[in-house]
Amino acid sequence: MRFSSLLFAASAVSALPPLNWGEKFHSENSKLEARQRSGRGLGQGSDIDGYGFHSGYFYSFWTQGGGTVTYNNLLNGTYRSSWQNVQNWVGGKGWNPGGPKVVVYNGTWNAKNVNSYLALYGWTKNPLIEYYIVESFGSYNPSSNAQRKGSITSDGSTYNLFQSTRTNQPSIEGTKTFQQFWSIRQNQRVGGTITVANHLKAYEQYVGKLGTFDYMVLGTEGYGSTGSSHITVMEQGATEPPYPNEPNSRKDNN
Repeated sequence: MRFSSLLFAASAVSALPPLNWGEKFHSENSKLEARQRSGRGLGQGSDIDGYGFHSGYFYSFWTQGGGTVTYNNLLNGTYRSSWQNVQNWVGGKGWNPGGPKVVVYNGTWNAKNVNSYLALYGWTKNPLIEYYIVESFGSYNPSSNAQRKGSITSDGSTYNLFQSTRTNQPSIEGTKTFQQFWSIRQNQRVGGTITVANHLKAYEQYVGKLGTFDYMVLGTEGYGSTGSSHITVMEQGATEPPYPNEPNSRKDNN
């Protein structure tokens, strides 16, 4: 997402209990923040792009520029986004580190007919691996240029597995060559349960034992498109945010 140039009709899942959307009240922007937003193609009222912690969750928000994107972290594991004619952007909330969690999410995604997708997205180190568990995608299948490896059945659907090698591409460790995995859900949806361990075990068939988990977010990505999303994510069974004592923070993207 944040490092890939690829990239959801509004949908909600009634089978899940409604999650707490939360609300955020934005104070008047400082002149510095206004200049930062203007220079990055950020919409009025958008959070500044970067990564860190908000309301007890890790978040990541990156934009390549072009067009306009507005991204807001809300209460707990909720965020909302809208974008117009953006070159490439990705953002979402989750965990750092990620790993074999059972993730529950719900919300809306208004980008079914454009180049965009909704995915649980993460990284590992040693070996360096980027992975996407794609729940919905729009006009372009982001695994189109990857090699088909097989499939798994998980959480009520078949996921087709794809692998590709990213050569001298940006990563969480700088410009590197690394493996990229895609799990593409056949029965697309916006809301449900993702048993991450099932996907990680499948990836290990092709690269051996996975290394140290880095961040993992339930993200929205848009590429050369216009759309919006409003997503809430949490770990199954959790009674509080994963990082309740972590203060809100932001760092610049690499």
